[in-house]
Order: sequence, then C-alpha cells, then structure tokens
Amino acid sequence: MAKTIRFTTNLFDISKEDENPINPIYGQSLLLWLNDKIQNSYDFTTPDCEDWGWYSMLNFEGRTYMLGASCLAENKNKLEWILQIDKPRSFWEIILGKEKMTENDECFLYFKKIIKLEPSFKNIEFE
Repeated sequence: MAKTIRFTTNLFDISKEDENPINPIYGQSLLLWLNDKIQNSYDFTTPDCEDWGWYSMLNFEGRTYMLGASCLAENKNKLEWILQIDKPRSFWEIILGKEKMTENDECFLYFKKIIKLEPSFKNIEFE
C-alpha cells in the first residue's frame, strides 16, 4: 500500500502546469519541484498524467518506486497537495509478503524529510 503525504502550500502556480488530457487534475508542479530538489541524485522520469493526477517513476537505491501527485484545487487560495509513494512488488514478493511499503521505507523517509524541510508547506500529514 502506498504511503501518502498531504500538505497545503501556495508555492506552485497550477495555471502554468501542462494540461492533463485524461482528467483535469493538477500535480505536475509538485513532481517537477521534487525532481529539482533531488538534484539528479536518482533517476526520475518526466511527469506523465493519469486519470487521478500525475506520476513519475523513480529508481531509488536499486528499487523502482512510483511517485504520484495531485492537487485539490477547490479553493484557489488554499491548495491541498497529495504525494503518494508506491513501491511496486513482484509477484513473489507479494506471495511471500516481502518488501512491503512501510513507514520505515527509506524512499518514504527520504521524501518525508524533503517535505518537512520546506517552510512554505503547512498542515503536513503523513499516512
């Protein structure tokens, strides 16, 4: 199960995002910002759209993760952002109950720290 980070910020200008042709949901800005933050330390794909928002694939310490981002833009003055960190597992890992995504997952902890250190991010919640 994916780990989720929620927060509010006005750091990103959603009007400058590329259009999501599948579903008009924002989220690209957060992934682009994260890519800049990690400064090419990890292989991070260009954000692409899905019906639930935007995603990038990440190679983190030899393991593939999917970062999903979306923005609840019902109130333009208080945008709520959601970052999901998913750890795809092989068939055998699922069957054997191995490599589950946990709160102690190194990738989750890495992005948790980045989010917590950004002073413009408020109301941060980790799920």
